Amino acid sequence: MKLKMMVFGLLIISLVLLCGHEYSSAQPSEQGMKIGVVSIERVLRDCKATAKFREQITADNKRMTAEEEKLSLEIKALSTGLQSGALIIGSSDHLAQYKQMLQKQAELEALKEFNPRQSALKQQQWTQELYRKILQITKEVGAEKDLMLVLEKSEPEFPVQNELGMIIGTHKVLYSGGCMDITNDVLTKLDAEETTSDN
Repeated sequence: MKLKMMVFGLLIISLVLLCGHEYSSAQPSEQGMKIGVVSIERVLRDCKATAKFREQITADNKRMTAEEEKLSLEIKALSTGLQSGALIIGSSDHLAQYKQMLQKQAELEALKEFNPRQSALKQQQWTQELYRKILQITKEVGAEKDLMLVLEKSEPEFPVQNELGMIIGTHKVLYSGGCMDITNDVLTKLDAEETTSDN
């Protein structure tokens, strides 16, 4: 009977020690696991670099529109000249003006196809470069704040403009209570770099 009690007591002590060890080894890692979140979407939207890029794109779009409008007016003038009867049909002057009009029409069509593609490519390259910067700054801020993990936290916008599946698939953090939000820190550091590069 004493032997059974001793074995039972040893089992209980072992169990208590094992549970205590598990709890103590789990505790520091849970307390030490600092997680941060950052809204890449907000950083992209609100940073100085984006405002500057928008101004540049607006200026580029105005320039391209003006170029297209100028060509359209030149084509209209050439067409009016051909239809006015001032030039004899088949004459060298008439053919030269007709050729010039066709060349300008082709140039206008080429610009109408090229300009949007050029704008889209600029936008894509700029976004990729800015995203690389944001990732680098996020790493730096995360290291400064002793975070072990930083997750992307952008809220989906409703009503849905594009496919809901895409939003659900890319919305990574559904709840971030207790996590350190470093979005403002990343935004401040990115803007500081932008200001430095301007000077």
